[in-house]
Amino acid sequence: MATIAFIGLGNMGLPMAKNLLKGGHTVLGVDLAPANIAAAKEAGLDTSKSAGDAAVIADVVVSMLPAGPHVRAVYGNAGGVIERARPGTIFIDSSTIDVDSARAVIAQAEKAGHLMVDAPVSGGTGGAAAGTLTFMVGGTEAAFAAAQPFLALMGKNIVHAGGPGTGQAAKICNNMVLGISMIAVSEAFALADKLGLERQKLFDISSTSSGQCWSLTSYCPVPGPVPTSPANRDYAPGFAVDMMLKDLKLAQQAAASSGASTPLGAQAASLYQLFSAAGNGGLDFSAIVKMLQGK
Repeated sequence: MATIAFIGLGNMGLPMAKNLLKGGHTVLGVDLAPANIAAAKEAGLDTSKSAGDAAVIADVVVSMLPAGPHVRAVYGNAGGVIERARPGTIFIDSSTIDVDSARAVIAQAEKAGHLMVDAPVSGGTGGAAAGTLTFMVGGTEAAFAAAQPFLALMGKNIVHAGGPGTGQAAKICNNMVLGISMIAVSEAFALADKLGLERQKLFDISSTSSGQCWSLTSYCPVPGPVPTSPANRDYAPGFAVDMMLKDLKLAQQAAASSGASTPLGAQAASLYQLFSAAGNGGLDFSAIVKMLQGK
């Protein structure tokens, strides 16, 4: 069994760490928030004062951090994970960050003799708790093979997307599709309301015809047709508006740096920015329907 340092014990990180613990590994939790450390101890994890201290004794380091600058700092700064870990340590960064940061940190890790993958996730807090996350993994074949047994304890679908940074590329491309499709579905229901078409009738028709998509059939943005969707829980977040906005901004950053044309992605980012600025950042992203309904 391995000793695993897990850095970032928030809503996603802690349940992921707990699944590694259930797999029989020793898990050292690291987080700046005292409440998160307390929750980790209550869950049975050991804890460490710093990421660098944990890396010294770790066979594997897993991180779930807010943004690229945090990942660069935790891994690359003096006294950080890359500098203090033993050569050959396996690094798994499951944060959703910009592609350039992912590639830069992996290059730094490889230069120091470590194996590293970028492995952002899809599946939300429910998937993190159940161990059914989807991992989109970027890295060398050797790094992917080394990380795979640990990813398998936290997720159900593990896809090697390609070289370093391609995990992040897959995540932001996928979530750009999701953000755009949710707006399209929301616009359709808003129009149906104006035209006097019952929501259930629209759902029954579109869900079995050319309008079918995940945003409609699994995450319907209006109450009723899909009982498990956040629309039936006052839009309590499974995936918050601000998290969607973050991913759409990352997609736009990547589009700008690569010269890709993403006009619908840009418009989706603008709409979610407006919705967040109006005080809705903590709602589920499907609540965008409220703005499109004029509410």
